[in-house]
Amino acid sequence: MEQEAAAQDDPSEQLIYRIERPVYDEAFIRKKVLSRKENSVTCRQRLAEKFQCSSQRAKAVVLSFLPILTWLPSYPVKQFLVSDIVSGLSTGVVQLPQGLAYAMLAAVPPVYGLYTSFYPVLLYTFFGTSRHISIGTFAVISLMIGGVAVREAPDSNFCVLANGSVGSNESIGSVGSSGCTSPMVLDEKARDYMRVQVAVVLTTLVGIIQIVLGLLRFGFVAIYLTEPLVRGFTTAASIHVVISQLKYLLGVRTERFSGPLSAIYSVKAVLMKITETNIPTLLLGLACIIFLYTIKVLNERFKKKLPVPIPGEIIVVIVSTGVSFGMSLSRDHKVDVVGTIPTGLLPPAAPHFFLLPSLITESFAIAIVGFSMCISLSKIFALKHGYSVDGNQELIALGLCNFISSFFHTFTVTSSMSRSLVQESTGGKTQIAGLLASLVVLLVVVAIGYIFEPLPQTALAAIIMVNLIGMFKQFRDIPGLWRTSKIELAIWLVAFVASVLLGLDYGLLVAIAFAILTVIYRTQSPKSSILGHVPNTGLYYDVDEYEEVAEYEGIKIFHSNSSIYFANSDLYVNALKEKTAVNPADLQNIRKSRRKQKEKSSSTCSSPLKICAKYKDEAVTHEVLPPNHMVVMEEQKNGQLTDSHGDSASEKSIFLEPLSSIHSIILDWTSVSFIDSVGAKAIRQVVKEYAAVDVQVVIAGCNRIVLADLDSLNFFTGHMTTDMLFPTVHDAVLHCHRCPLLNSDPPTAPNTDTT
Repeated sequence: MEQEAAAQDDPSEQLIYRIERPVYDEAFIRKKVLSRKENSVTCRQRLAEKFQCSSQRAKAVVLSFLPILTWLPSYPVKQFLVSDIVSGLSTGVVQLPQGLAYAMLAAVPPVYGLYTSFYPVLLYTFFGTSRHISIGTFAVISLMIGGVAVREAPDSNFCVLANGSVGSNESIGSVGSSGCTSPMVLDEKARDYMRVQVAVVLTTLVGIIQIVLGLLRFGFVAIYLTEPLVRGFTTAASIHVVISQLKYLLGVRTERFSGPLSAIYSVKAVLMKITETNIPTLLLGLACIIFLYTIKVLNERFKKKLPVPIPGEIIVVIVSTGVSFGMSLSRDHKVDVVGTIPTGLLPPAAPHFFLLPSLITESFAIAIVGFSMCISLSKIFALKHGYSVDGNQELIALGLCNFISSFFHTFTVTSSMSRSLVQESTGGKTQIAGLLASLVVLLVVVAIGYIFEPLPQTALAAIIMVNLIGMFKQFRDIPGLWRTSKIELAIWLVAFVASVLLGLDYGLLVAIAFAILTVIYRTQSPKSSILGHVPNTGLYYDVDEYEEVAEYEGIKIFHSNSSIYFANSDLYVNALKEKTAVNPADLQNIRKSRRKQKEKSSSTCSSPLKICAKYKDEAVTHEVLPPNHMVVMEEQKNGQLTDSHGDSASEKSIFLEPLSSIHSIILDWTSVSFIDSVGAKAIRQVVKEYAAVDVQVVIAGCNRIVLADLDSLNFFTGHMTTDMLFPTVHDAVLHCHRCPLLNSDPPTAPNTDTT
């Protein structure tokens, strides 16, 4: 039985692993080693226990739904409050210009970016489980919303005649930059109102989807967005964002496109209008870009010495607003500015739900992408600071932020990497910092929003572009993925190219489908190998990879690192026959050719067959006549025959010699995680084929879950028994050494294994 050597006093001594036990097969394990526990709990009892209500369970539900109650009562004011205040103010200063800028990406007036920077942040303080992420506007999500808003409310639907009448697209005239023909003008107020309603309804639907998925415990859906996919997708989104901001940087007016090839159409439209570039707008935008990039470099280089990062965005907003107001850039130089920012908050209103049917597809994509961004960033900070986040509760929290806030005229939110880094690096400890950041935005909306009306749009475009530098650095992933994983590189490139050319919504679907196909490809193209033993270790490794590994004579050990199911069962069988070089069909052909040769020699034999027989006294010869003769004549001299010719078993052995030097094949199933009915039938068939040519097949390393699947599939019937299953490869090897099929029947008792 099992023996364990005592550890030596010297810790540098190598531990000794010694086991002495019988060789086990599955039949012996079920009979002597393992016995199943009796499950006395009925289904009714399990349901009653699951839905049982108690004070402790009610408290746990409330605390999981409102995570703020778990940390706010014990909030260490002296240790955390000052840090949270500094972090909140710093984050709010960054959140203000980003809210204004990202509203442009969402194709809504800038003030709605301020609303989006207040309500969701306030709600996340109560429902979120992460202590460091900053909820609010995000470039990728804003761009996806903008694409839907432009598609549902294009400029061409809001063309009016100069006298105020609604125009027709069939009117005669040249098409202007707004999409209207020359006799007509664009009703921007009606267009913006409709786009706001599209963004609000889309946000409502996104919130509902996220809440439902969270309640159904579907927080795992983010795993289908692998890191290479997300990074390729966000890099492509950065390309779209930069292209969409070119017209603001140059000061030209072009139509906004959405759908497949929208990036190409947008670049083409900007290039066609490049001769109309507004020089003051371009110079101001370039100056803002240079300044912001310099500040970003300084913050990165001196982040350990600076108490708080230099707020480059708010400096640009304040200075550019002052320059625009002082020099009357909008009036004298035709520089586009933010325009009217109403003071105060809008009253809540119900979204226009009649728009829902046309937004369902995009809402699912935005909901999944938004949650993926949020949970990935949350896990990074949780791992760094030693706490945990609940994926399902994060999904519910994000859904509540979107759903409730949509009634207050906001668009979809998620976590922002740049703001989250500011919130964490400035000493933020809890979501009190996020709460204070939202109050900074509220102060601007309620009291001093009108100050930013002269803010040039080119300054906001510069803020957006510079904040995307981190995403463009993701191109550095390509060389690393080329060296480590070609498949992940393919996922990255497909996500990038598809999202750039087809748009973010269709590009995401293509990327997810391709990622799933790579999983199927990996299961259908597993690595197969023949294993051998390392002498005196009981370890088995690939014979083609290691010099010390040697095969056992007459035994092939086949390993494949995949499960066996309908998609790869034929590939598994083909790889088995190829790697072992033992093909039952070929061996059957050899047997048939031998049999034909025997029949041919028997039919053409005209002379007696001379056979040597051994007598007690001396050797004599005798003749065996053809079988149709009734009499067998023998010549005998002085002695008696002790060994006569004509035994059927001896005759059989002449013609049925071993067809192959391999008498046993071991299937190593240590990496098999599941098997279906198609895979089970394929294994049964291959075992039967090998048995027909006198090669036994046994299975080793099958885990108990797969074994239960085999039982449910009625795998062990007929010639398939549990005697052919062994817990380890070494058990199977010892069995095959002791019991080759051609020499003896399997033993009734296990052999002894000493390692």
